[in-house]
Amino acid sequence: MEGFELISTGAWSIIPPLLALGLALITKEVYSSLTVGVFVGMIIYQFTLNGAGGEQLIASFTMVPQMMAEQIAGNGALLLFLALLGALTVVIAVSGGSRAYAEWVSQHIKNARMASILTAILGIIIFVDDYFNCLTVGAVMRPVTDRFRISHEKLAWIIDSTAAPVCIIAPVSSWAVAVGGYLGEGGFNTFVASIPYNLYALLTIFFVFFMLAINADFGPMRAAEAAARCNETPAEDAIEQRKLEAAAKKQANLLKVAAGNKIPSDDCANPNLPPKVTERADIEDAAHGAIEQYKGLSISEKGKVSDLVLPIIVLIIFSILGMLYCGGFFEGVDFATAVGENPVMGLCIGVCVALVFAAAMFLPRKLTTLGGFMDAMSEGVRSMVGAIMILVLAWSLGGVCRYLLGTGEFVSSFLNNMGVGLDLLPAIIFVVAAFIGFAMGTSWGTVALILPIVIGVFDASDPLFLVAVGATLAGAVYGDHISPISDTTILSSAGAQCNHLRHVATQIPYATTVMVICFIGYIVAGFTKNPWISLGLGAVLVVIAVLVLHKISERKAQAEQAAE
Repeated sequence: MEGFELISTGAWSIIPPLLALGLALITKEVYSSLTVGVFVGMIIYQFTLNGAGGEQLIASFTMVPQMMAEQIAGNGALLLFLALLGALTVVIAVSGGSRAYAEWVSQHIKNARMASILTAILGIIIFVDDYFNCLTVGAVMRPVTDRFRISHEKLAWIIDSTAAPVCIIAPVSSWAVAVGGYLGEGGFNTFVASIPYNLYALLTIFFVFFMLAINADFGPMRAAEAAARCNETPAEDAIEQRKLEAAAKKQANLLKVAAGNKIPSDDCANPNLPPKVTERADIEDAAHGAIEQYKGLSISEKGKVSDLVLPIIVLIIFSILGMLYCGGFFEGVDFATAVGENPVMGLCIGVCVALVFAAAMFLPRKLTTLGGFMDAMSEGVRSMVGAIMILVLAWSLGGVCRYLLGTGEFVSSFLNNMGVGLDLLPAIIFVVAAFIGFAMGTSWGTVALILPIVIGVFDASDPLFLVAVGATLAGAVYGDHISPISDTTILSSAGAQCNHLRHVATQIPYATTVMVICFIGYIVAGFTKNPWISLGLGAVLVVIAVLVLHKISERKAQAEQAAE
């Protein structure tokens, strides 16, 4: 990066990301934690390069906005896409399309299980880009899942678990060509061949659908779901509220017992009650609740489901066409290369076309006025400011780690210093890639660091080569999944309108369950050189783990209720 010099700071290089993560978990405040991490990274950089002193401290402070400006400049197209997609989301809501869709789904989907599975299927369908996936699935399905009191934490988990895992195994996606580029000549074919070895992506998708099919939850997610079912308070606030209400109710019950009165039953004491919509009035209230976030804007009463569906279809089609156009497909470049050449600019083209299409569709029918259309766009851009701020800070911290301190190089150097058998190396690569992805909050950056080492260790003809490539991609996605500074994690929270740290806290037990199973799978794959044995074993272990953990969580909840 211009104005920055990469230096080796040793173990100090992992202090900034660990500090930012620790502060975020302790303070529950993301912005300040990331800022402190960036600033401390600059201090380490300056003190290592020029020695300790007041002048170096001042220079560290001034380098923080410089790094942020570099990241904004380097990711300007992505920030533009986020802002425009936020604008399109609110424009569709103002047209009445989102409300019409929510009402239609509420009439045709009768329970929370169907709504959750439909959300996951939509996440699978939108495979072109993970950013696009996170925001679009959230915008479309959040009103639907709210109807059935599915927590925002669970929605964010479904979005996050069907975004990167799908994109990383889809041959026609921006991820495929990027990874193929890292692998060098014939890299795209190598990527396709490694897909069966990407155990985390494949087993995560299986894990999501199995969990939704049997309607099982455990850990913090179970508490979030119970809170969402029992009241209208957002789940992240309801958990604390339920603790206060439980304490107050316990005191009241003690008084009633002392007075000889019968304690009334409480349905919400049972977290296993199926959430359902029982009255038409509930459906109407839910539909109105879906648009409360757009207070001050005029929402059309004449919107149709097509007002939601058609702009999204146009967005998908023209995003793909935009990628092809920017990549030179119409000038003779092959399809796969063209899609990965400049995917973000292609997405920007797609969302611009979708906005023009929406205007042509809504204004003549008087679903909104020109002034209302522009107000909706402004509100949509404003709604993305929080996510954009976190993204810029997360990119800045990642930039400090990658371009100044050499965090990735320090961690990845352990691979070359481990005197272990090559059959176990894929499992070790998986763990190291997971740690780097967690510390740096980026899948792509992790893949870029680890794959050159994999290429250096294994010959392309070695059966372990594909296992190691798959382990690298899998570990990178897992680390990205559990990192609070990951862009896809942030966007999943934004799409679901979930408290970001609540999303991270509820997702970690689920993602880590799959990770442990994948680690076992890579040990097996290292010796068998066969992905199907590991995938079959992994699927069986997922089923067993979910059933056992769900049962343990149920017993714990019953014990807590009995104690109350």
